Amino acid sequence: MSSQPPQPIDKALQQQRELLAQKLSGKLDQDIGVLRQLYANGADIVFRPFKLVNGAELAMVYVDGMTNIQEIDASLVRPLKQRTSDDTPAEWPSILMEVTLEPSQSIMTIEEASDHIAEGSTLLLMNGQSTAYIFNLPKWESRSVDEPEAESVIRGPREGFVETLRTNTVMLRRRLQSPAFKLKELKIGRYTKTTCAIAYMEGIVDPGLVAEMEERLKRIDVDAVADNALVEEFIEDEPLSPFPQLQTTERPDVVAAALMEGRVAVLVNGSPIALIAPTTLFILMVSPEDYYQRSPVSTAIRWIRMMFGFIAVFMPSIYVAVLSYHQEMVPTTLMLSIAKSREQIPFPALFEALLMEVTFEGLREAGIRLPKQVGSAVSIVGALVIGQAAISAGIVSSPMIMVVAITGVASFLIPSYPLGMALRIIRFPIMFGAGILGLYGIVLISMLITIHLLALRSFGVPYLSPLSPLHFSQLGDTIVRSPRWMHDQRPHFTGGIRNKVRLKAPRPKRPQTKG
Repeated sequence: MSSQPPQPIDKALQQQRELLAQKLSGKLDQDIGVLRQLYANGADIVFRPFKLVNGAELAMVYVDGMTNIQEIDASLVRPLKQRTSDDTPAEWPSILMEVTLEPSQSIMTIEEASDHIAEGSTLLLMNGQSTAYIFNLPKWESRSVDEPEAESVIRGPREGFVETLRTNTVMLRRRLQSPAFKLKELKIGRYTKTTCAIAYMEGIVDPGLVAEMEERLKRIDVDAVADNALVEEFIEDEPLSPFPQLQTTERPDVVAAALMEGRVAVLVNGSPIALIAPTTLFILMVSPEDYYQRSPVSTAIRWIRMMFGFIAVFMPSIYVAVLSYHQEMVPTTLMLSIAKSREQIPFPALFEALLMEVTFEGLREAGIRLPKQVGSAVSIVGALVIGQAAISAGIVSSPMIMVVAITGVASFLIPSYPLGMALRIIRFPIMFGAGILGLYGIVLISMLITIHLLALRSFGVPYLSPLSPLHFSQLGDTIVRSPRWMHDQRPHFTGGIRNKVRLKAPRPKRPQTKG
């Protein structure tokens, strides 16, 4: 027995468009037939017809597992079957008076019905009526609010975002109870129809920034949005740059603080990560813990963090450059010790550094991908065993192992994981420059990276702001963390003559600023 061949993709898509474009006819059998055809092979779609004592024919459509079935029976089915008399007219006003639940809205098209069914709502149709009603009765399993795993908390709120959009907006509303806290929602994705929310503080944020964010989100035209990483890649100014141009966080307190600075946040349903724009390099180098500690302590920690950030980028390159071209810069005793440890090494310093850096990055990724119970143990033991074996085999020297280990530890001090990834990437071209031209190569590659950072924008805001362009009034929360009573001005995220927020510039061209 031969089965019927499947429809071509183009024909199936065209059929879906035609079904969704139809309006409700008022004939129950016909409307249910259209919905059954639309949801063919949809085992979780429930069609539940029933008849009242007055002859009215109704039907409910909902998704099994996404709808509160107990509430449906208690608020819709049971009141209609028990309280409707024979002389009650089969019309919506009289029918709705019998139920104990108010409908959220009325619809007249198949596409509207499909959108609400996919959100977990219940569709109620009646024969002879070309209007149907939606009842919001969603119910599905979701993760409870817990401490964010990707951002450790020492002092401060210990609740993090979850995958449910409404839960995340409630956590923000609890912190920002002013009516100035606004949310704009829109759907992205032809098939997923993922809800995205733009959060901002009216009266603090520049309206042009909100309009720009909304415009960029509306330009996204994709089949599916599985996570906000796709949204981030579509709305950032320079997609090919290794540096993140949006701040990501799981913490509601961080988002609330950013909104009070005049920035906007994007929350995507199904993702526990919030996107904040605009952002700068100095914002990404700041940890939320800095604002929960005393000012002198936070300032000292920031200096340590920036110093180790410099070490994470330049230490292997400086080691290669000095060892290959500038031996006179090292004290003689230390140089003799390094030369003695390398006398059996057959490879040049550049190859040695690249070999160990790539191996360390591989071990770090292996520790992330492995189960938590064994991930950290494997990465630590692997590093020790491989390092000792490499020294014993005469492949690398012990000073190089120490340099790579210090570099790896320094990279862990970067608060932003995307920024840490960017610093790990730019480390390699700097090492190549050091191996070819020595310190001149390091300076040359560093100049190219600095030029890129000077030209980089995050929603029109210079990436190195407030250092470039220089704003003295905002330096109190960059390299140092001044006392809170000295913060009498909001950061410069509201545009201006030297810093214009783009409104209609196409993506992904670099925004043009007038200065």
